Amino acid sequence: MLQEIKGLHHVTSMASDARVNNAFFTGTLGLRRVKTTVNFDAPDVYHLYYGDEIGTPGSVMTYFPFPNMGPARHGAGEVGTTVFSVPKGALGYWRGRLTAAGVAGLSEGSSFGGKRLDFDGPDGDRFAVLEVEDDRRAPWTGGGVPEDVAIRGFHSVSLRLRDGGATEELLGFMNYERVEQAGAVTRMAVKGGGVAGTIDIETLPGAPAAQLGAGSVHHVAFAVEDRAAQLAVRKAIAETGYQVTPVIDRDYFWAIYFRTPGGVLFEVATNEPGFTRDEDCAHLGEALKLPSRYEHARDRIEAHLEPLAA
Repeated sequence: MLQEIKGLHHVTSMASDARVNNAFFTGTLGLRRVKTTVNFDAPDVYHLYYGDEIGTPGSVMTYFPFPNMGPARHGAGEVGTTVFSVPKGALGYWRGRLTAAGVAGLSEGSSFGGKRLDFDGPDGDRFAVLEVEDDRRAPWTGGGVPEDVAIRGFHSVSLRLRDGGATEELLGFMNYERVEQAGAVTRMAVKGGGVAGTIDIETLPGAPAAQLGAGSVHHVAFAVEDRAAQLAVRKAIAETGYQVTPVIDRDYFWAIYFRTPGGVLFEVATNEPGFTRDEDCAHLGEALKLPSRYEHARDRIEAHLEPLAA
């Protein structure tokens, strides 16, 4: 049992337009862009991070916006919906805000007794805001959303799978336990509770295989406190037979990756060192930060990247 895993760290997705993506998350959703950097494997593509004031683990949505990328094909073997936590009574505000912004796919309902509002991102990626009682995380208030209704961070993600049994077993090993079942959806939560600690497994036996594209979640990352905890997790997961990558330095956290039985890519990321390691908190996300191996090419990279605001 991997007690080192404490819940979600971040969720990373694909987009087709950096400027549209930035406007949606910082403007429509009112999150803070806490880091502006580039894809480690494709430095001509941004890697944008959005979250609370300092990018606290469990609050951070990140994107690789590949210009003119084709749309995803949604189906089994992917993250379906990323769900943000908002305070009780906030849904009316969000319904009005998203409607005024012309956001598509609005649908109000409930999830395991909680009121939620589902909606589409710019590339058809699926999101929801869920009313959560007693989420004491401090929201970012610099994005134009009042504090009493602002997003606190993640509540959960859903995994869309043809057969959820093996993934449920894996999550059980990763310190999750089954807490509820509603139809084809199994709710798993980190033992002992905690914020951003929920995973829903949606079983869709006849669904076509998902295909990566704009609007797809590339991977979902789970949080561990530090590198020692990460090494313990890596050893345990590898010993169960999973092919786990070596530890990779992502500048703001260290990461390992492995593919789950249902096809979803999991990451385990450290809470250290965080997004303030190379920028003052007051100016997070303002400057383009490059991995050291690309600093020599800064002029070329900056000339290639589209400005994020007009």
